Amino acid sequence: MAQPRAWQRMLSGRRLDLLDPSPLDIEIEDIAHGLAFVARWNGQTYGDYPYSVAEHSVFVLELYRRLYPKAERKWQLAALLHDAPEYVIGDMISPVKSAVGPGYDALDKRLMAAIHLRFGLPATLPIAIKKQIKRADKISAWLEAVEIAGFSREEADKLFGKPVFDDIPRRRLRPHPPMESKGAFIEVFNDLNES
Repeated sequence: MAQPRAWQRMLSGRRLDLLDPSPLDIEIEDIAHGLAFVARWNGQTYGDYPYSVAEHSVFVLELYRRLYPKAERKWQLAALLHDAPEYVIGDMISPVKSAVGPGYDALDKRLMAAIHLRFGLPATLPIAIKKQIKRADKISAWLEAVEIAGFSREEADKLFGKPVFDDIPRRRLRPHPPMESKGAFIEVFNDLNES
C-alpha cells in the first residue's frame, strides 16, 4: 500500500516534507507568501481583507522591540518567525488545536525547529526568550481581538490577560492586501539580516 503524500510543494519549487522537514527546503519567500494568505481568527475580522499571520508577525516583532529594546537581532528574528510553521499548516484557533490533540503540537515543533535552523537560530529557543515572545504575542492577540475580531475588552481580558497599556503602540490595526503584508514581512526580515 502506498504511503500518503506528506510533502507540500512550495512556489519556490521546494518540496517540504511535513513529517521530516529539512532546513534546506525552507525559503523566506515561501514563508512570507504563505503567511500573507493565512487569515488570523479564521477570517472573522473586520475590514476589506483578512488580517494575515504575516501582519500579525510583523506586529508581534514591533511589540517585542517595544518591550525588549535591547534584545539581540537573533531574538527579534525569532519573534518575527514565531508563527512561521503556519505557512504550511495554517493558523488553527486554540479550540481546534485542543481538539486535534498532541499531533498538531508535534508537527508544529518539527517545522519550527527546521525553520529556526534554516535561519541560524537554535532549534529550540531558550525558555526566557519564548516567554518574552509569548508576552508580545498575547498583547497582539488582545489588541486584535478588541480592534478587529469583535471581542469586548472584558472577553479579551479573560482570554488573553489584561495588557499594560504603556506596552501598546498608539495605532489602529487595519488589515492589508496579502501582497502588501508579504512585502512588509520580507522587508523586516531583510532588515534583521543585514550585517
